[in-house]
Amino acid sequence: MKKFLIVGLGNIGEKYENTRHNIGFRILDYFAKNEDLTFETQKLGDIATYKLKGRTFILLKPNTYMNLSGKAVLYWLTKEKIPIENLLIITDDLNLPFGSIRLKTKGSDGGHNGLKDIQDKINTTKYNRFRFGISDAFNKGRQVDYVLGEWSSKENERLSERFEKSVELIKSFVLSGINNTMNAFNGK
Repeated sequence: MKKFLIVGLGNIGEKYENTRHNIGFRILDYFAKNEDLTFETQKLGDIATYKLKGRTFILLKPNTYMNLSGKAVLYWLTKEKIPIENLLIITDDLNLPFGSIRLKTKGSDGGHNGLKDIQDKINTTKYNRFRFGISDAFNKGRQVDYVLGEWSSKENERLSERFEKSVELIKSFVLSGINNTMNAFNGK
């Protein structure tokens, strides 16, 4: 059975729960709720497992805080013997309009400390990432407040539809591969 590690980035704790930076956690929570999965706290994160058409999805929410996510990613890749091409990192992106999604197979960390730590630990920039747009609607010097801020009521209204699309993307990645998924979802 082919295994895939799907990692939602975020910060643990109630104070971060509904922040823009926690979109990775929120997407995996939505996935788990729709499929009636339960996360269990294990080494370096919360894990839920889902099986579909001969494939195993290992959903990981690292409990190492965002900026140290690489330790959990490397541990679970190694423990489950999952190749890098079966890794998908879900992260927030300031450079994309709210709710837009972009899938990439490589790239820089773009100033994102969670991605930077992952790249340092797995020693490559060639891994799949699912970037969820949170927009850049903040005043100069207020970036940290913005990403650690909560969604506006207008954004919250649109999130559930975007979560649905995100779950479709994750399933497509596992079942149809990265290239087909990029063609089907990028810019949608």
